[in-house]
Amino acid sequence: MSFQDTYDALLARWDVPVEQLELTDEFGTTHVNACGPADGQPVVLLPGHGATSPVWFALAPRLAERYRVYAIDLIVDAGRSTNSGRTPKTPADLHTWLTNTFDGLGISQAALCGHSYGAWIALTYTIAHPERVERLALLDPTDCYAGLRVPYILRALPGLLRPSRKRTMSFLRWETHGLPIDPQVLELAGLAAEQPSTPFVRTKRPTDDQLRELAPLVFVAGRSKSHNAAHLTRRVTTLSPAATVVQLDTATHHSLPSLHADEVWAVWAHELPTK
Repeated sequence: MSFQDTYDALLARWDVPVEQLELTDEFGTTHVNACGPADGQPVVLLPGHGATSPVWFALAPRLAERYRVYAIDLIVDAGRSTNSGRTPKTPADLHTWLTNTFDGLGISQAALCGHSYGAWIALTYTIAHPERVERLALLDPTDCYAGLRVPYILRALPGLLRPSRKRTMSFLRWETHGLPIDPQVLELAGLAAEQPSTPFVRTKRPTDDQLRELAPLVFVAGRSKSHNAAHLTRRVTTLSPAATVVQLDTATHHSLPSLHADEVWAVWAHELPTK
């Protein structure tokens, strides 16, 4: 199937009514998949690099039982958002884009959840605009509390320099230790690698002082190859003493969020109650 067909097939698995929204600002058009009660407390989901918003198919329906869920395609990545205007080049540009998206959705404040690169955007946005974030949830965050492991970077590099479906799918199989991967998630990620997109903004890790002010809910993938799980947990608990850290022992970096939605939801429902 094509990228768009695979995107729609995964979106159909949300098994709840999904409203597809298009918002226009100085950067172009941002695509948002929304579900849940229109008057529900807002939750904004940001996917990892190359994953696109349908990857939340297992978690979004659970959240939609209580919340109004907005899953966003990143403006600097594959998906249905189109960077047809000003090109985001700095973290501040991404923060402006996300503020514009919040404003376009009529959100004054939301629970913000991101995975991987999306977690870095969510965390740095919270630091820059704490008044817009009610609670922060991070799924195996990268370049937030710790850098990526060198073997992970080296293994990812060929797919970053010369993106292709084959390289991306091979990389994901390697990172997940050969464990089963949802075939549609794998296929969409492979096809996304060959879609035209704006280069993603390079990450810059927050300072220790900035991290001390945060109290995020952090899920650590116990079998992640992107970083050492024990080291990441120590960094979070040391630098953000008010954080809640949950280690998912069988999770890998790229099996989140699709294969561990039940575990994430069980903690989320307890830690992030509705008003």
